[in-house]
Parts: sequence; structure tokens; C-alpha cells
Amino acid sequence: MLLFSKTFVRSIIYLGDEKMTNKTYLCIDLKSFYASVECAERNLDPFKTDLVVADKSRKGAICLAITPKMKQRGIKNRCRLYEIPSNLNYIIAPPSMKKYISYSANIYSIYLRFFSKEDIHVYSIDEVFIDVTSYLFLYQKTPLELAQMLMKEIYKETKISSSAGIGTNLYLAKVALDIMAKHTKNSIAYLDEETYLKKLGNYKPLSDFWQIGKNIEAHLNRLNIFTMNDLLKKDEHLLYKEFGINAKILIDHARGIEPLTIKDIRNYQPKTESLSTTQTLLKDYSYDEALKVLIEMLDGLSLELIKKNCLTSSLSIKIIYTKNTLKPTSITKKIDPTNSYKKIANLLLKEYKDKVNKIVPIRRLCLSFNNLTSNNTMQLSFSKEAMSFNTLEECLNNLKAKYGKKIILRAISYTDKTALRRTSLIGGHNAE
Repeated sequence: MLLFSKTFVRSIIYLGDEKMTNKTYLCIDLKSFYASVECAERNLDPFKTDLVVADKSRKGAICLAITPKMKQRGIKNRCRLYEIPSNLNYIIAPPSMKKYISYSANIYSIYLRFFSKEDIHVYSIDEVFIDVTSYLFLYQKTPLELAQMLMKEIYKETKISSSAGIGTNLYLAKVALDIMAKHTKNSIAYLDEETYLKKLGNYKPLSDFWQIGKNIEAHLNRLNIFTMNDLLKKDEHLLYKEFGINAKILIDHARGIEPLTIKDIRNYQPKTESLSTTQTLLKDYSYDEALKVLIEMLDGLSLELIKKNCLTSSLSIKIIYTKNTLKPTSITKKIDPTNSYKKIANLLLKEYKDKVNKIVPIRRLCLSFNNLTSNNTMQLSFSKEAMSFNTLEECLNNLKAKYGKKIILRAISYTDKTALRRTSLIGGHNAE
């Protein structure tokens, strides 16, 4: 296989973008990614090994991933440890997010050998979309051959198996991957607008289709819509009445249409920027315990605000209670543009005390700063308080960037025995 420079690749892209009307996309997924990484580290075959990725120190821990071998036994992905048959001898691998991120980065570097980064959209840690339209001419390969080449390279270098969906738009590539590829011998499936409804027009359940969640599926079912063909037969005025502007997406997808391209995704600029953080707690927390965590989250997000040299004019808080015993508490409050930890903390404390249920245990916290603007748009303040605050926050940022976020914590963090553990998590899971 000849490899060409990225400059040369981009120089012929016009052959696809300007001269060719048909697009071809790949959607590649790394099979049972976390579990496959753990097997690769142990020189084991995930198709022959019973292994789950879970923190066995946590009671009722959810398995972040299980090997294909476990799935063959009828064990469901994202099950809890106690749901696995007790007579089954299997490996429990503790999650290691840094390791998974490293593997994902290595695999991304493989994509970059063959494609320009402008034609790649990273959808998640284990999934990417690639616009291969122009590269079919460059490499003189069919979409199937190109997918096979990539999957072979990934396995050769990492021992991670993958699957691929091929489509004439992003939606069809994703649906081919999610619904069809798992049932083919080579783990590759293809869809275009012509074959889409022939193959999947009567497929159930609707929630297997990309961007249709359980709630939307239930709503569609109440309208006697159980398949894409049912959706196409329904009066569009009714759909717009029920789903608003989202009806357009549902109708387009029922027809196999998706106008969005990777170029559109890259060029998208949100009207307003925001910063957010979410924390799923290790166990049920009381009202007071959850407040300590929320203050820690505020501390980290405030430092990020200073780092980006931005101000926020809106604060959002969402409190999710244990086992959905109570409707989540959602709070959004406007504030004069600021990056002052003290001002934001005072508002947070007031809203938390006024709105959050004091009795029902809490399991998840979400915090976001909305409507961000550049700090340069605000009149400079030379007050002693403002200058001292900014200097302090900048020092904290520099210390954490150089020595890690555990190097300095607010005193409140030491009052909660799990606070230090949370600083070593990535995405709520063990980093190491």
C-alpha cells in the first residue's frame, strides 16, 4: 500500500467535493473497546475470554464493558456484577481510563496515515466517522476494501477488533454499523438511500436507530408508529405538532436522508459557548455531602473559566436524585458577567439551599456556566479585590497544570473521604 502526504491528499480532494455528487462515509467502531483493551494487555482473545471491566470494590458496580464471549453467553452489556451467574469463572478488570485514551489515540494516529484530519470526525472514544469519498480514487479501492484495510491495520497494531458501517451519508453509515454490521461475517455493512427502506423499513425496535431514544420511541408508539415505514405513512402535520422542529429530523431519517456532512460539523459555531461538568457519585449522598461535591465542581469550573479568559452570565445546576425517586431539580439563574468564584459561589449556595430537596438522597450533579463572553469585553477593574482574585486563580491554574489537580485543594475537599478519590477519576471512572 502506497501512502501519500497529507498535502497531496488534500490537493485532490476537489475530485470528491466538487466533481462527485455521491458521498461515501465509513463509521468505524472498536468492538467492546474497554474489554478488548484489557484482553490485549493480557494477551487474551476477547472472543474466547470471559472478562468484564468493573470496579469490584463498589457494591452493585455496573460493568463498563464485557467481552464478546460474555455476550455469547447471554450476559447483557452494562449489567451489574451481581447479575452475572455465580458459577461463571471470569476476570474482573478494574477500569483504567488513561489506558483506554492512549489506545484510542494510537488508533486515531492510524487513521491519520490514510486520511486528512479534516475528513475525520471523532464521535466517541471508540467510534469515528470518515469521509472517504475522494480516497476511493486515491487508493483505488472500493468502500468495502478500504474498510477492511483499516480494520486489518487496527488489529495488527493493537489487537483490537472493529466493525464498520458504510453509507452514502453519515446517518446511513451509522445505522449500517449499529443495526446490520453485527450480523455479517466480516462485521461490515452497507446502506444507501435505495436499499435503506428495503432492508430496514419494517425493522423494530425504533430505538435501535441513531438519534431515537427510548422516550422518543415510546412517543412514536403512542401514535401507532413502530417502524420507519409507519413513520412515512403518518401525516407530517401531526408529526410537527407532536415533535416540533425535531419532526424534520425524524422524517428525513425515515427516508434515509441526512444533509449534514463532516465539513458542516467542523464549521459549526454555537451561538453561545458554555462550560459544564457532571459528577455521578459513587454512592447515595445526603443534601450536605452533595453540596460539598458541588462546591468542588464549582472550584474546578471557575479555574477553567479563568484559564479561558472568559466571563459567564448564566449559571445552571441540575440535581438528580437516587433511583429517580424524585423529579430532578433544574436551576438556571442569570448573573452579571463575571469570573468571580466568590460571586458565583454565593449564587450557587443560595439557589441550592432554596431549591434542592433536603431529604431525598442525591446521585448525580451537573453544573454549567452559560453565555460565555471574552473577559476583554468587560471594563477593567483595578480594585484590590479583583486583582487579588485573578492573581490567586491564575496561580492555582499554573500549579495544577504543572503538578496535577490534586496538588492543591480547598479545605472543604478534605472533609469528605471520597473527595481525593474523585480528583483521580476521568469521566467518573478510575484514571490509572
